[in-house]
Amino acid sequence: MGTDLTTYPGRIHGRRRGSAPTLMVAVLLTMLAACGASPAAPPAPAHNPTDVMFLQMSLEYVRQGELVVSPAAQGASDPRVRALAAEVRDQWRDEARTMQRWLTGWQQPPSADPDAGAHAGHGDLHSLRDADIGELAAARGAEFDRKAVSLLLGHLHNCVEVARMETAGGQYPPAKALAGQITAARQGQIRRLLTLAGPS
Repeated sequence: MGTDLTTYPGRIHGRRRGSAPTLMVAVLLTMLAACGASPAAPPAPAHNPTDVMFLQMSLEYVRQGELVVSPAAQGASDPRVRALAAEVRDQWRDEARTMQRWLTGWQQPPSADPDAGAHAGHGDLHSLRDADIGELAAARGAEFDRKAVSLLLGHLHNCVEVARMETAGGQYPPAKALAGQITAARQGQIRRLLTLAGPS
């Protein structure tokens, strides 16, 4: 005996009717999943050799400057010299941590190429001499203060010059912003040092 397929809509017609909604649901779920996915992170801003040189030279200036600001913050007879030296020291240390982190992320060494030719146009990397530090260590009282102020004036001026190099030729936006902050901070400290270096 033949079977009337129209009497089984759930088996034949029902299956055909259900296939289209099932496909639509699958497509919608796929689209929703794509929309909910996190967008790809934008590429990190590029850096150039000036950015690297700025960070390396600045770290060297911080290292050398510590030989002045650390004893001055502790041993200057004028409390204004002690306060300014401590301020510069703390700012340098904060800046150095950021600079070292960037150089590590770029897989660059923390120290600049010692070849003198590598610094052409970037100023004198070694601004403080051993003799300068020796004279500071031997000085006492007001003479110590005068020597510390004089060394800091020249050293901070060099810091500003390196920061301006970055502002003019750097490419990494955070480094350029840091250079602007350094320039403003060091210029303000230079003005205060000039006041301290003037006649009492």
